[in-house]
Parts: sequence; C-alpha cells; structure tokens
Amino acid sequence: MAAEHAPEPSQFRVTLFVGPQPVEGTPELFSCVFNVKKRSWKGGIQVAVHMRQSQIDRLSADMDFPGWLARAFNDLSVEDRASCQERAGEFFVQAACWCKLDLLLQSGITQENQCLAEDRWAAEVGEAVIQRKSFMISYIAAELDFVPGETDVS
Repeated sequence: MAAEHAPEPSQFRVTLFVGPQPVEGTPELFSCVFNVKKRSWKGGIQVAVHMRQSQIDRLSADMDFPGWLARAFNDLSVEDRASCQERAGEFFVQAACWCKLDLLLQSGITQENQCLAEDRWAAEVGEAVIQRKSFMISYIAAELDFVPGETDVS
C-alpha cells in the first residue's frame, strides 16, 4: 500500500489477520486479530485486540471521522456512499486497534498468543489515535482505494 504505514517498532512485523468482528456473547465488543512476529522469535503469535463500541464512537468523534467521511464521500452516488461508509467504519476499527497494539509492542510483549482487553490503555489509545490521525486517514483511504490527494486529513 502506498499510504503511510503504522510506525511499527523495527523488531516487529505485524499483519492484520481478521477483524473487526463482534466478540461472541458481547455484541458491543469488537475484536481485531493481528499476527505479530518479532525478528528474534522462531515463530509468530496472534494478538486479539478488543475495543467497545462506545470507545470506537468516542475515538471517531474525537478525530472528527464523520466530518472526514462527509468530505471524502461528497462526490459519490448514494449507493456508493452507503457501501463506502460501512467499509470505512470497519477500517477505522482496524486502524484504532492497530494503534492499541502498537502501545503493547512499545511496552513489551511475550511470545505467546494473547488478548489485549478492551479496558487496557483506554486513555492512551485516545491520545494515540489523535496523534496518529494521518496514519488513520491514510490507512482508511488506501483500503478504500482513494487516490492520495483526493482526501485530506483536515
């Protein structure tokens, strides 16, 4: 992808495996699962990152994601706009979970599959998303196949 990438610590390679998807039995809780490989490890691990819908909504409002969507989709037909908005919401959750995962990677991680609970680093995730607004928008725009320059971050 040509868009700005997440600033990963150099010793890790991270890829999205699946998500977002609702956590079974808790429909307001979403999970994205990432494959994480540290260069010194023989194998990788999976990290499930959980976020509540209320936190996702707050992060979206804090970075004015709805405003960006309105500007980005202004020239689309009604049908295309509805489809793109749903997909953009999914990509927003992926990018927010990626920001949360980066906090774990920066603090240290063990070589075992794990779950990053929804209440872990709630305040720090909010700060990270705001600081990494350009990454968030670039990631979403690239996943939607928007041409750079078509959508600005402001």
